[in-house]
Amino acid sequence: MSANSAINIRKSDIEIEFYRSSGPGGQHKNKTATAVRIRHIPTGIVVQATERRSQHLNREIAMERLEKAIAKMYFKPKKRIPTKLSRSQKMRRLEDKKKIAGKKVLRKVKEGD
Repeated sequence: MSANSAINIRKSDIEIEFYRSSGPGGQHKNKTATAVRIRHIPTGIVVQATERRSQHLNREIAMERLEKAIAKMYFKPKKRIPTKLSRSQKMRRLEDKKKIAGKKVLRKVKEGD
């Protein structure tokens, strides 16, 4: 597990499966079961790692992915509390709107012209 992670995953809650991965890696990758698939039983999350030739490295990568997936599942963003405008800000906004409205009134073409 990573040092900054507060998630505690018990070994009894996971199933680890090793299998042969496809792709480049030569004879070593073709003869040994280097790919790792980890299933977290309580949540049903499944992660896998096949990019390294070493089973040990793939297992570490898969565990990190599992921790991130579980953390993402339990993360709840803080609810945004909208800030209120001050009275002076409201007044300034209304003054600006009145100025713009005044300009638009001057642009209008009068019917008698």
